[in-house]
Amino acid sequence: MTLDQTVVFAVLLVTLIFFVWGRWRYDIVSLGALLAIFAAGLVPGDEVFAGFGHPAVITVAAVLIISRGLLNAGVVESISRLLEKVGNRPTLQVAALTGIVVVCSGFMNNVGALALMMPVAVWMSRKSGRSPSLLLMPLAFGSLIGGLITLIGTPPNIILATFRTETGSPPFGMFDFAPVGLGVAAAGLIFISLVGWRLTPRRQSGTEADELFEIDDYISEVVVPETSKMVGQTLYHLSLAMEKDRQVTMVALVRGERHIPAPSWYEVLSAGDILVVRADAEELQFLIDELGMELAANREADKAALESEDIRIMEVIVSPGSAMIGHTAMSMRLRRNHGVNLLAVARQGQRLKTRLGQTRFAAGDILLLQGGQEAISTFLSAMSCLPLAQRGFHLSRPRQVVMAVTIFGAAMAAAALDLAPVQVAFAGAALIMVVTGLIPLKEIYESVDWPIIILLGALFPLGTALETTGGAQLIADRLVLLSGRFPPWAVLAVLMAGTMLLSNVINNAAAAVLMAPIALSLAHGMGVSADPLLMAVAVGASCAFLTPVGHQSNALVMAPGGYRFGDYWRMGLPLSVIVMAVAVPLIVMVWSF
Repeated sequence: MTLDQTVVFAVLLVTLIFFVWGRWRYDIVSLGALLAIFAAGLVPGDEVFAGFGHPAVITVAAVLIISRGLLNAGVVESISRLLEKVGNRPTLQVAALTGIVVVCSGFMNNVGALALMMPVAVWMSRKSGRSPSLLLMPLAFGSLIGGLITLIGTPPNIILATFRTETGSPPFGMFDFAPVGLGVAAAGLIFISLVGWRLTPRRQSGTEADELFEIDDYISEVVVPETSKMVGQTLYHLSLAMEKDRQVTMVALVRGERHIPAPSWYEVLSAGDILVVRADAEELQFLIDELGMELAANREADKAALESEDIRIMEVIVSPGSAMIGHTAMSMRLRRNHGVNLLAVARQGQRLKTRLGQTRFAAGDILLLQGGQEAISTFLSAMSCLPLAQRGFHLSRPRQVVMAVTIFGAAMAAAALDLAPVQVAFAGAALIMVVTGLIPLKEIYESVDWPIIILLGALFPLGTALETTGGAQLIADRLVLLSGRFPPWAVLAVLMAGTMLLSNVINNAAAAVLMAPIALSLAHGMGVSADPLLMAVAVGASCAFLTPVGHQSNALVMAPGGYRFGDYWRMGLPLSVIVMAVAVPLIVMVWSF
């Protein structure tokens, strides 16, 4: 092994360790790896950031923007309305939900399709009196297998399509993945619908049949008497009067016949006002003893004071990569800066009892928010949170389904018919969606998953270094030894299994970037076409069913479903075996060696 190969493998090993450790986000780790190989002299200075102009990176960014346009137009939401007729049988519910996600994930960002269907799944679970854990894991796995159908279904497909050009062949086309992807998706859907959902754990939590958050448990009413020192003061002054470690949420103000949900900080208190507050026993005692308030005669808060036509209460989930992670409601000043109240936080299916203002948010947390429709909608977009379950709240989306589908279909046709390179076709479609108003200007960059873009742009040079130093060939030579003892399809199966295992511990796009050069070197060493081996990597990279960290879809359903780390393999392992059993022969038949 040469010195350069040793350095590449050392950087790669450290990178994988940091990916698995998860202490720093994967885009930060990948940038560190990029700078390390530059410092080692393995990448010239003028090519360090060349990966950010790679066609795969541009295509992934464009597809993410287009996905936002499809979501805004209500394309998936229109389809999901059909689910109201499914009934309460779990097999039919799983089949319908997962089937829709499989189809949608083939043509848009799979996380986006999952995010839009999650509220439907939770609603169906509560209506049927079952745990959401029966539906959410099948939904997540369906979003993964659906991505195998087309070029744009998942970033690994886009990445591997561009690697094919290194063999002298054109990139994979829009539907070149379909013969294998459709077979795998169909087999996976049948297994999930008939058997897989029965292997998911039945988590007995507050989400099983009732609302996760019971409002009456923590909402109280206090009256502002004439003797209170807060008469004539604003709610802002009341918040200042509270001790530093006491946080009371002003949910509503009742003044005579008026109900004012989420009152302004500058609302002046008058004698006789009733404050609807979220407070524990100690905080209520402080309001009474120190600020001179009194408990209302009717301790049960009026739900009408909580909601109006403009104010809604909503459960949302903090997605991986959200700007909220690691921060507290106090440090973010949610009410002042975003116009929303934080009423409760749940983690791992249980409502937290700690003080809300001092609770540091984590990925997967479920938040109960109160605020205006526009304020909550803006907050969700800015903070990368996803609606989970709603109390009379509907995100407003323009009903321009036909326009969105037409633009998207035209881009697919242009790419499929080779009228334009795929990155150009989809960048053009994204631009048209912006110009036609399907995507507001403020959502253009918010819709792009920038950590993924940074990851891809940083790792492409690392993959190139792995190839140019002979590191990929070194690994391939070890695998070529298998071809002398076993048939090519067995080597293909080993490559797919190895990629699948890798994608369960690191991001699937990273797995594709790192395994593609090995597949190319292996094809050269075996003297066979690279197409079947690249297809094997594509399937393996997108089938991370064993852990919650391999893909965002798995991570998103962990908290709402009450899953634990070790729950995923129960359905994920047999599904992985089925995927390999179907994919290997299909690849051999469609893409000959």
